[in-house]
Amino acid sequence: MCTNYKAPNEDPGINELKIGIGDLYRRAPWDLDVWPDYRAPAVLPDGDGSAVTEAVFGFWPKFMQPDKFDDNGKKRKKFDTVNARGEQVAEKRLYQRAWRDGQRCLIPAQYVVEPSYPHATPKAGGGWDRGPCVWQRIGLADWSAYCVAGIWRRYQGDDGRVLIGMTMLTLNADEHPLFRLMHRPEDEKRGVVMLRPADYDEWLHTKNVEAARAMLQLYPADEMAAAPDRPAK
Repeated sequence: MCTNYKAPNEDPGINELKIGIGDLYRRAPWDLDVWPDYRAPAVLPDGDGSAVTEAVFGFWPKFMQPDKFDDNGKKRKKFDTVNARGEQVAEKRLYQRAWRDGQRCLIPAQYVVEPSYPHATPKAGGGWDRGPCVWQRIGLADWSAYCVAGIWRRYQGDDGRVLIGMTMLTLNADEHPLFRLMHRPEDEKRGVVMLRPADYDEWLHTKNVEAARAMLQLYPADEMAAAPDRPAK
C-alpha cells in the first residue's frame, strides 16, 4: 500500500499534459509530502483535453467517513482508501461505479515512498526477524515526474464546496524485481500503476473499460529507481 508520495509543484517531466500544475500550486499551495487526506493535484478529463484540480488523497477521505463504534463503545478504525486493487476495482462496491463510469484520473508524483526491510531474516521457529525499516523513494530511473493511474469521486463538503477524492490503483507485485522488495517480508507485495506519457490521454478519455483495464500494468523495473528516503529505524 502506498500511503505517502512526493507531489510535484511544476510541470517539468510531464509537460506533455500542458495542465498548469505550477499555476494551481501558486494559487493554492499543497504540502509536497502527501499523506492520506492531504490535498494534492489530480488530472481529470476536461472535454477532449485535461485539467489539473485540487483533490484529496483518499477515495473516501477519512474526515468524511462517519464515526462508528463497537459494542464496547470503542471507535472503529476508518477505511483506508488511498489505494484500490486494480484486479478488483470493477467488483468492489466502493469503487465499481467510478470505474464503470470512467472516472479515471492521473495522480502526478515525483516518487512514491514505501517501507523496506533489507536485513530481514527468517526465524528458526517460523516468522521473521525484520530488522530496521528503511523507507525507499521509488520513481523513474532519471527521477523525472510521472503519473500514477487513479480513479476519483466527487463529494459535497460540509461547507458546500465540492471535494474530489482520489485513489491510486495497485497490482500484485510478488514477481516484480523492485516492488517485491518493499514492505514486510510476510506481506503481499503491491505496486502502484505508473503510466507512460503516451497513455495519459487514453487513460483519461477512453470509453472502453477493457482498454483501460489493459493499461493496468506494472512499470518495468529496469526503467525505475529506488533510494533511501529517510533514516532506518
